[in-house]
Amino acid sequence: MRRAVGALLRKELRLELRTPQVIPAMALFSITTLVVFHFSLQANTVEGALAAGVLTVTLLFSAILGINRLFVADHEEGGFDGFMLAPVDRTAMLVAKALALGAFLVVLEVIAVPAFALMLLEPGLDGQALGQAVLVLALADVGIAVVGTLVGALAIQTRARDLIVPLVALPLLLPVVIGTAKALAPTFAAAGAGPLPGRWLAILGLYDLVFTLLAYAVFDFLLED
Repeated sequence: MRRAVGALLRKELRLELRTPQVIPAMALFSITTLVVFHFSLQANTVEGALAAGVLTVTLLFSAILGINRLFVADHEEGGFDGFMLAPVDRTAMLVAKALALGAFLVVLEVIAVPAFALMLLEPGLDGQALGQAVLVLALADVGIAVVGTLVGALAIQTRARDLIVPLVALPLLLPVVIGTAKALAPTFAAAGAGPLPGRWLAILGLYDLVFTLLAYAVFDFLLED
């Protein structure tokens, strides 16, 4: 299965490099959302729980764009049919798509987090805060990538996929939103980064584990239907 995952993942990354669609759309949307927050909050800077909530919501809404486009090329160009006829474990597509979406999220965060710190965050990101943010966002990315791949595979079979993705993904990702915002709040405190709350890190880790196992169990059925 490792070779199949590698081949599928290279295909996803090459497709995005040759005709960039997903990452530019996610990045532009995140910047636009941060600008909207900057003016709508009527505050030049934010900190603590408010800052964590603004960053988390911005990244989540941007991720929805990536989930919407994750299976479009396979659906429109016959990639699904070719994969179903290939003698490989179908879980390979789940792993490759989740890794590709995770890579898109990392690139998004490399762009969006500095922009967030520049436009809104006070007192800014020091080394400790940046390290904590990377840890929390990595846990959030795993959950978003796995659940996003499941929802994308489900929605691509419907005519109203642009509506199905946010309607299904947002409720499923609510624990990720809450956990990420709660875990990041001490990082963005006005007095400097405080210790990360272990309880919320554990919740994010447990969420990732449960939905990874769930995705492994049901992904074959989604492809067949």
